Amino acid sequence: MARILIVEDEDIIRRSLKRLLERNGHQVDDAASVEQAATEQDPSNADLIIADLRLPGREGTHMLELAPDVPTIIMTSYASVRSAVEAMKLGALDYVAKPFDNDDLLLSVNRALNETRLRRQNAALKADVARTYPVAGMVGESQAMRAVMERIERVAPTDTTVLVLGESGTGKELVARALHERSRRHDGPMIAVNCAAIPDSLIEAELFGHEKGAFTGALSARQGLVEAANGGTLFLDEIGELPMAAQARLLRVLQEGEIRRVGSPRSRTVDVRLIAATHRDLGRRVSDGEFREDLYFRINVMEVRLPPLRERGDDVLLLARHLLERACQRMKRPPLQFSSEALERIRSYHWPGNVREMENAVERAVILADGNWVTPDLLGLPGPASEPAAAPPTDLSLEDYFRTFVLEHQQHCTETELARRLGISRKALWEKRQRLGIPRPKSRAGASHQEAQERKP
Repeated sequence: MARILIVEDEDIIRRSLKRLLERNGHQVDDAASVEQAATEQDPSNADLIIADLRLPGREGTHMLELAPDVPTIIMTSYASVRSAVEAMKLGALDYVAKPFDNDDLLLSVNRALNETRLRRQNAALKADVARTYPVAGMVGESQAMRAVMERIERVAPTDTTVLVLGESGTGKELVARALHERSRRHDGPMIAVNCAAIPDSLIEAELFGHEKGAFTGALSARQGLVEAANGGTLFLDEIGELPMAAQARLLRVLQEGEIRRVGSPRSRTVDVRLIAATHRDLGRRVSDGEFREDLYFRINVMEVRLPPLRERGDDVLLLARHLLERACQRMKRPPLQFSSEALERIRSYHWPGNVREMENAVERAVILADGNWVTPDLLGLPGPASEPAAAPPTDLSLEDYFRTFVLEHQQHCTETELARRLGISRKALWEKRQRLGIPRPKSRAGASHQEAQERKP
């Protein structure tokens, strides 16, 4: 049962509306004016307000000022598009014209109450998550992680550009989402882009959009990812991989708040907060002429440096238990526990792939586990250095196999096809290329068009 406040000066309409809502199980209070509602009722305690626009004294839209957190439906017999638009601009949730159909009105009431209920549930869920994990689900009690969380709390409410630094797999996107959720833009979109996963020939069109006919295959105009982030946050992962031409366009966004779609003579205004991330040394790339110095200074306003997992001390055990609990819930498995041997293996392992590697190892263990315990063999981690290493199954190591396979097939396979045949993600393929020093070929006939088609929803 919801508490609804009606503010309507015509007695017949007010009484009939009250009866209608009470028959449908609602508790209804009523007033003939805004002043009466303010003095005799408590508008802020209502679940919904239905107010006539034309009232003696102040107009019904003043209820939005008296109870700004309560959804309000505005009624009027002066039905016009202009008055509807004005009411909605002032914050009204909905607008109905008199004389109204009872079923239509009840539909608007139910929609408003359902939206309010969902908003409150979402707020309660966010509050619960915030109490459990102070910074957007990030887990860690080490001094290094406390410093990261403190930096996030300080910089998140501002619009300052942030550069997140850290090895692959340390959780740089998680930091970006924490910054977004704690910013004034949290109700706006957050668009995450892996700059390394988009071919150089398509990166400008993907980020900044394009007009119809701007290039071969541009059959219609398309909004870019920067424009899609308008009013919110743009997260550019691996920003160090941006080609120089795209860097120049991005610099214009940061300096002027403008973008220009590929093939368009007209600029468009955008309002985005940029969060960038990289595992590269951008200062060195500037020295090598591979990254614009002016863009580097623009994005390096505030740094958040994520420590690798091997430098987080006992956080590795805390994180492993958290990931195990989450994996069991996701796979609808009874709770599992790590054996003491597994905990020791987790604590002593180097974790070159950081949090992402641990998440994969834990998920594998949950899938394979038969009993209540996760043992070292289920995690698939190498044993201590004192144990003799197992002989490789073939004359090739996994890295040798990867290198050989990629070099043999990259000329006639797209990155998506290569990743699929290797059984890994595109991002994992890119990361292995970087680590092993295997460059992508400069061009492949038809590859750019095919990869563009693959990314379409």
